Amino acid sequence: MDLGLTDKVAIVTGSSKGLGLATARALVEEGCRVAICARGEAALGHAAAELAALAGGSHRILAVPADLSTSEGVDIVFARTVETFGGVDILVNNVGVAKGAGIADTSDAEWQAAFDQTLFPAVRASRLAVPLMRQRGGGAIVMIASIWGRESGGRMTYNAVKAAEISLAKAMAQQLAADNIRVNSVAPGSIRFPGGSWDRRVQEAPEEMAAFVRSELPFGRFGRAEEVGAVVAFLVSPRASWISGASVTVDGCQSRSLI
Repeated sequence: MDLGLTDKVAIVTGSSKGLGLATARALVEEGCRVAICARGEAALGHAAAELAALAGGSHRILAVPADLSTSEGVDIVFARTVETFGGVDILVNNVGVAKGAGIADTSDAEWQAAFDQTLFPAVRASRLAVPLMRQRGGGAIVMIASIWGRESGGRMTYNAVKAAEISLAKAMAQQLAADNIRVNSVAPGSIRFPGGSWDRRVQEAPEEMAAFVRSELPFGRFGRAEEVGAVVAFLVSPRASWISGASVTVDGCQSRSLI
């Protein structure tokens, strides 16, 4: 199926590895020009080289080293993208980190960092994307959230920021429909990729993780990053023209929520 994304301009945040890189790869395969960004320059360079080879040339890939937990970092990514590609059609808000423990043991600094590194980058990037998408007659925004934003589970701070992203996506979808801008969230389950937390846990505690897979993952395996990337590519495409305000689980039936 041709998704109709040829020459569309996409920004994918937090895209030097994992779900962000898999999403960027899926968009490149569909013909998009893609801007990727991350704090680590070495990993970002490797990702850019891989994507450029896939795209048939470095002129279709822009790599911007930036700290998206700051407003200046988000500004730089958008300024460089518009300078290089002339506008923005697609935004995938993927960057995010949340640390901490229980309510009595998580400091204000850890709470603030969770919002600064996850929710506020999505807010700031979306705020910059909307006027650019209006200029082009529409666009699509996707929040990479989590099943732990839809129901309890996982780290408490992670629950909070991912639930906030899902709520933000729904509110934006209703606000921006008149501008032909669609907004959705994607809620992955347990996805294993090199360098990710599940990959590390499998290596550190293989028997414990095997038991987790047997009890929690009905298909008997972890999800793959490319399975998330493929869903995102569909959601930002004209093929998903009547999907907005949705939260789409990509979890192999791991979650228990009825909605």
